[in-house]
Amino acid sequence: MKPEQYQPPLTWAGHAWRLALMLLVSAAVFSTRAGYLWNEVRWWFFADLALGVASYTAVWWRRRYPVAVTVFTNLAGIVSTTSLGPATLSLVSMATRRRWVEIIPLTLLCVVANVVASQFFSTPAEQNDPAIVVFAVVVAITAAMVSWGMYIGSRRELLASWRARALASEAEQQAKVQQARSLERARIAREMHDILAHRISAMSMSAGALAYRTDLTGEQVRETARTIQETSHLALTELREVLGVLREGPGDAAPEEPQNAPDLMALVDEAQRLGMRVDARCEIDVAALSPAIARTLYRCVQEALTNARRHSPSAPVTMHIRGGPDHGVDLLVENPLPLTAGSASPAPGYGLVGLAERVGLHGGRQSATVSDDKRFLLHVWLPWQS
Repeated sequence: MKPEQYQPPLTWAGHAWRLALMLLVSAAVFSTRAGYLWNEVRWWFFADLALGVASYTAVWWRRRYPVAVTVFTNLAGIVSTTSLGPATLSLVSMATRRRWVEIIPLTLLCVVANVVASQFFSTPAEQNDPAIVVFAVVVAITAAMVSWGMYIGSRRELLASWRARALASEAEQQAKVQQARSLERARIAREMHDILAHRISAMSMSAGALAYRTDLTGEQVRETARTIQETSHLALTELREVLGVLREGPGDAAPEEPQNAPDLMALVDEAQRLGMRVDARCEIDVAALSPAIARTLYRCVQEALTNARRHSPSAPVTMHIRGGPDHGVDLLVENPLPLTAGSASPAPGYGLVGLAERVGLHGGRQSATVSDDKRFLLHVWLPWQS
């Protein structure tokens, strides 16, 4: 990963604390020789401040021109103690890039510049320390700054890679969810296609009888027209349910047959025969539901029992269907979660995503939650009539 990709943008707060730290370093060093320079070498006093201002200005572009700014501030630091703050920041900032082709020569330049400054551009009071001690201190401080910069760069790159992985994972998850929704829409489209084909074929047959038979009585003509009207009304009602649903494929050779409301208890019986402990209660007249709502309710019960069988096969399942014409249909399915996932536990699917899409198309709501006592609760609400 290139340094430009993981260097975070600096805020005004970031600029402020870096400026404060540079001023602290410059002031701490400059205060030790300010009095001597003012009294003995006043031109050096002003030169020190002028180079310091230039270094503080140049360090603003340390990320765009890291090598040039580091070279300038370190060379300026030979004769200007106020430049040591910007020189320190530029060296650390350059080290965050973690490029040895830059770090090695600039680190040597920093060491040489500080040694030359201590030996040839220091006040009489600063020349008492042995050269070997000065050299050791300079090397230790420079190594610490470079190490700190490399650590910061490594941490920034690690955080940037984590952020990139999280974004990629989120994008992949969104793609899978979108795919699951598309598949469910295609499944609904196939189901509705079969229903509409039946309605339209019935209308075509009735209309053909009116067109070709001339021996029909007036009552028979009215009865046939009434049949066409009722069939077309049902077809329009069911067509309204599939508006906006895109069918991605040309169709299946063997389309799915729609499930009706009476099959609900057959689902429960089948689950019990497979060994599941299902406690099912139905407090509504399922036959009074519209065919579309009955099919959707069937799919909801089917998906709930499938999820419980896949994830908690030995746990008891409680299913409760209640409601009425004024309230709608409530489906509550509850089962405890397994204590451990287990190595053979199947990977999570997207059945609930597709189920939510189907429920939403009928104006209903779905929620899947986990309670504090580790119980999974699926709640589906559907209108009484679609």
